[in-house]
Amino acid sequence: MARDAVEAVPRPSAPLELAPRLTAFGRRHRTALTIAGSVVATALLQVVALVSRSEAWHLTIEAAGGAVSRRVLYRASSMQVLGSVLNGHLGVAARIAALRRSSPEVCPQVPTLIAAELPILTVEAMLAAAASFTLVAPLGLPWWLPLIGLAIVALVSAGLRQLARRKSRELWRGLAVLRSLNGGGRVVGLVLVAVFAQIFRNWILLRAVGVDASIFDATAVLIAVVTLGQLPVGPTVGAAAAVLILGRDGVAAAAAGGLLLTVTGTLGGLGFAAWAGADHVWSRLRRRRMPSSRSGIEA
Repeated sequence: MARDAVEAVPRPSAPLELAPRLTAFGRRHRTALTIAGSVVATALLQVVALVSRSEAWHLTIEAAGGAVSRRVLYRASSMQVLGSVLNGHLGVAARIAALRRSSPEVCPQVPTLIAAELPILTVEAMLAAAASFTLVAPLGLPWWLPLIGLAIVALVSAGLRQLARRKSRELWRGLAVLRSLNGGGRVVGLVLVAVFAQIFRNWILLRAVGVDASIFDATAVLIAVVTLGQLPVGPTVGAAAAVLILGRDGVAAAAAGGLLLTVTGTLGGLGFAAWAGADHVWSRLRRRRMPSSRSGIEA
C-alpha cells in the first residue's frame, strides 16, 4: 500500500522539466544566441535593402522607356552582389551587362542604363549629405563641412532635373523618372527603405558584439562603408569603416562588428542571388514545357 501511494504521487510533466533546462542553456549561451539571431535578422534586412533598391531601378528603367519585366530585372540586379565583393563600380557594370544580355529587345541602350543609375545615386548622396553630421565627432571634421556637402548635392540634383527635361540624347532618357513628381517620390521612398534597412542592420550587429552604438553611430558607419567601398578595399571594408568610426571605444569589438556587417551583407546578397538563379532555371524549364503542352493540345 505504501509503495502504491508513492507511485500515485504525480511527477512533474516533461515540459515543466524542460523549461528550467532551456533557461539555463540560454543563460550560458546568451552571447552566441544573440549573435546568431542578429546574423539571421540582419541578413534578411540586407535582402530587404536589395529588393527595395532593385524596385527603384525598375522604376527608373520603366520611365526611360524600358519594358523589362520585374523578375528579369531583379535577376539582373542580383549580379551586382557578385561584382560588389571586389568593387561597387564593378557590381553596377555586372548588373547592366546582365540586363542587356537577358533582354536586349526591350531594354534601353547602355548610356540610358548608366544614366538611370543617377536618380538613385543622387537620392543616396542627398541622404548621406544630410546625415554627414554624424561624422563630425568621430572624425574631427569641421561642423560646417556637412553643410557644404549638402549644398553641392542639392546643386547636382537641380542640374539633373534640368537635364531630365531634355529628350534630344539617348543618355538623358535615363533621367526621365525625375520629370514627374510621382515617379521621383516613389524612387525616394524605395531608397529610404533600403537605407534605413542598412542603418538598422548596422545598429543590431554593433550592439550584438557589445559596442554601445547609437542609431547615429550606425548611420556614420554606413556612410563610411559606402565611401570606402569606392576604393579597392575588398571584403575588409566593413571592419575598416567600423574601426574608423567606433575604434575609440575598442578596436576589437568594432572590428568584429564590421566583420559581421560584411558577413551578413554577403549572406543576404547570396540569398538574393540564389533566388535569382533558381528563378532563372525554373523559367527556362517552364518555357521548354510550353511547346510540348501546346503540341499535345493540338494533337
